[in-house]
Amino acid sequence: MKSKLFGAAVSALLATSFVSDALATEWNVSLWGKRRAFTEHVEKLAELVKEKTKGEFTLNISYGGLAKNRENLDGISIGAFEMAQFCAGYHADKNPSITVLELPFLGIDSLEKEIAASMAVYRHPAVQADLARWNATLLMPSPLPQYNLAGVGDAPRTLEDFEGLSVRATGGIGRAMETVGAVPTSMSATEVRQAMDSGVVKAVAFAPHAHMAFGTVENAAWWTTNLNPGTVNCPVVVNTDALNALSESEREALLGSVDEALDYYVNFYNEKTMKRWGPLLDEKGVERVTYDAASLVSFRERVAGPAAGEWIQEMSARGLPAKELYELVKVIADGD
Repeated sequence: MKSKLFGAAVSALLATSFVSDALATEWNVSLWGKRRAFTEHVEKLAELVKEKTKGEFTLNISYGGLAKNRENLDGISIGAFEMAQFCAGYHADKNPSITVLELPFLGIDSLEKEIAASMAVYRHPAVQADLARWNATLLMPSPLPQYNLAGVGDAPRTLEDFEGLSVRATGGIGRAMETVGAVPTSMSATEVRQAMDSGVVKAVAFAPHAHMAFGTVENAAWWTTNLNPGTVNCPVVVNTDALNALSESEREALLGSVDEALDYYVNFYNEKTMKRWGPLLDEKGVERVTYDAASLVSFRERVAGPAAGEWIQEMSARGLPAKELYELVKVIADGD
């Protein structure tokens, strides 16, 4: 009798466990590199979602194990994973609408403004339709400060010194570097250190966290403190079908955690990453190269207007409301 009761109890427990497992929702998330400031909002989002759903909805984060960074949007489109991060400049033709956020010299001077501009663009119907071609829903940006260059060899002390300099720079930053005679090359972040070590590029345009995470600061001889040609836009997207399949409580846990995850990211970047950057440059003996105001004004005038004009013309020809998107960003950039 006891044996039968014990067997029944075990069966009940197994059945309960099976039902619990069946009801749990797990999403796979495709990132790249390693955990760093650039991914802290995704890590925080996973923590919040798990906490709010008491473990019934989890985000399994993979750093490079699901797809290469340039393949993340493709993976989302076919449902290979449910969430991913990518950068607009990696494949501008696949996501032309959001490349407005990578135009040079937009004047966005804080992470908070970067978030506001990105979210305004992401919510625009034309942008949502653009990403819908990949079965993707834009969730949140990965706000980054202005990029600057770290390099080897002789430091470019004037804008003329950039003539012929091979530099890793994507999107609008690459176009900005072209105007001063540099030779931009687009490559993924994970390829940069090897390219720098082998001499394929002499300089790399990154935000501070990436110079640290991908090792370019380790052998850099110089760093431009205030060139500030622009930044990149790297959204986190979700597979639309997977998003629609969530229960109401799961959806609320996910979408309702975005603002908190972004707040955490901004604090992390400002308090931990930027405070480490200056001392690290000193420790590595990296020379700081600062340009005078006249040179920077000249650089902006040569780049900003023409780049914006070309982008608006090209994207309008594709049927996008390009001028509207550009002005949407500029209103936020120019605001107090």
